[in-house]
Amino acid sequence: MTSTAIPFSQALREGTWSDHSDSEGAGFMEGIMRGTATREDYVALVVQHFYMYEALEAVAADLAQDPAVQPFLNEALIRMPALERDLEFLVGADWREQIAAVPAAAAYAARIREVGAEGWAAGFVAHHYTRYLGDLSGGQMIARRVAKQHEFADTGAEFYDFSALGDLAEFKTGYRAALDALGAALSEGERARTLDEVRAAYRFNTEVFIDLARAKAATAAA
Repeated sequence: MTSTAIPFSQALREGTWSDHSDSEGAGFMEGIMRGTATREDYVALVVQHFYMYEALEAVAADLAQDPAVQPFLNEALIRMPALERDLEFLVGADWREQIAAVPAAAAYAARIREVGAEGWAAGFVAHHYTRYLGDLSGGQMIARRVAKQHEFADTGAEFYDFSALGDLAEFKTGYRAALDALGAALSEGERARTLDEVRAAYRFNTEVFIDLARAKAATAAA
């Protein structure tokens, strides 16, 4: 069976499984997933999300008229307003002056913008898929853990609230169908290139966690 006979969503999932596991297993993230991380650890993660989604959603707006991109865009996915509310709650009214990207998050955002500047629709979808499908899956467990651990009510983990999408399982099924349609329209080489970009996105994620762990260790040693 050729790879083009495999649904593209399946090819992406199977082709990046080890990358996904590596990302989830990064030491910094383990504490958040297990509910043993500090509030400061969680805030540091939210800060990095700001830089990632600032880039991702700016590129989404730039490519919104591209027919290959349009099936993946949904206003209920947009995270920036929720991130800004979370950061104001977690950091304070002057949060913009208080935050900074770790090197890996800055590189991640730069790569997303580079893909956008190239006008590479499938490459953008690679990053869109990696981020949002993660938020709608493992991200929901993170939301429950941090909300319980840190006693958040309406704000603090609003980033993970996708209730405006309706049934999340149904939405994800439709999203994967859109991936399959995209993949069917791509050449074999372009499918492979897109898979590589998804793997790159997972590597950026892992490197962000590593940078956060290093920053935490440096603070503890100071």
